[in-house]
Amino acid sequence: MLSLATVGFAVNFWAWALLSPLGPRFKDSLDLSSFEQSLLVAVPVVVGSLGRIPVGALTDRYGGRVMFPIVSAATIAPVLYLGLAGHDSLAALLIGGFFLGIGGTAFAVGVPLVNAWFPPARRGLAIGVFGAGMGGTAISALTTVKLVDAGDMATPFLITAAVLAVYAAVAALLLRDAPGRTVPTEPLGRRLAATVRLPITWQASALYAVAFGGYVAFSVYLPTYLKTGYGLTQADAANRMAGFVILAVAMRPIGGWLSDRLGPVRVLAGSLGVVVLGALVQSFTPPLAPLGTIAFLAMAAALGAGSGATFALVALLTPGNQVGSVTGVVGAAGGLGGFLPPLVMGSLYGEYGTYAAGLVLLAVVATAALIYTLTGVRAAAEGDGAPKARGGRRAEARTADTTA
Repeated sequence: MLSLATVGFAVNFWAWALLSPLGPRFKDSLDLSSFEQSLLVAVPVVVGSLGRIPVGALTDRYGGRVMFPIVSAATIAPVLYLGLAGHDSLAALLIGGFFLGIGGTAFAVGVPLVNAWFPPARRGLAIGVFGAGMGGTAISALTTVKLVDAGDMATPFLITAAVLAVYAAVAALLLRDAPGRTVPTEPLGRRLAATVRLPITWQASALYAVAFGGYVAFSVYLPTYLKTGYGLTQADAANRMAGFVILAVAMRPIGGWLSDRLGPVRVLAGSLGVVVLGALVQSFTPPLAPLGTIAFLAMAAALGAGSGATFALVALLTPGNQVGSVTGVVGAAGGLGGFLPPLVMGSLYGEYGTYAAGLVLLAVVATAALIYTLTGVRAAAEGDGAPKARGGRRAEARTADTTA
């Protein structure tokens, strides 16, 4: 079930990220401004993010077995539209990008599905492995431009639509929810109201907006940044962005695994500290080889590990029948965290001709998140109602095993 969910997440994220590698091409062919280009790649992000709130709550009610095929099948329509008809104007691209955001909601389906299949002591690693499905953006980065060059604009969209259709069919046949899954019976509105009253919802949302939001922002804007700031070709910039994504993806399960052993607060604090240093170094626009590359790769590793640690924290502190709802809100915060930076970066570059101010802002935000992690979040994780650390999780797991 973990493998099926991870593949589904990757396939939907592949579709969700189709516009990003083509941003520079659309900028040239449609004569877009820096802000319009940033808006183009950001629209699927914000729609996919906000859509996670209702999708997460629906997953709590109906389960991943129902929701994963539905989300995957629904994403096919905007993918086909963009490939066949919706790429000749900014308005058409924005309409297609809006509905392409459906693919981004798959995250809120997979987390509660995976969480229910694993005991508490292993959830950090399991959800981290599932989170590695965000590497679907790397598939898009590595293949989209090459497929357009080898065929035409429709080629990558048609291939992605076919893969989505195959996955939707396989998931409908094979995917299963965990035995004994608790199904909430309260109305959707009441469950969402209960979710927003949980402290972990807002604590994890703030952290995920920085960790995953930073990852999303770089994954959609890095090709433009490298092409504009360093004069790289579109293909070279896309390949380097794929390297950033792959490292972040690889570090996400490691962040979850470390959280199972060291506690998510320590992993989050270390990750955010690395982001602060990397952003400050890159704000001086150092030579790409080696210092700029080191700074970006360090931030990729930290953002991936921090994303994994955030959902280890969610698994630690969230009641089992509310994981989907909390995941929806937290996932929305992460996506929205990735929506604003490309717009800010594009606007600041258009105004000042440099990205330095945007990177300094990232360092400031990461510093604030680090302070919050070491104060409010640590207090919540070590509170009377929370498992204390690895030992607490193990004890909880042993209790569950004994009961079973």
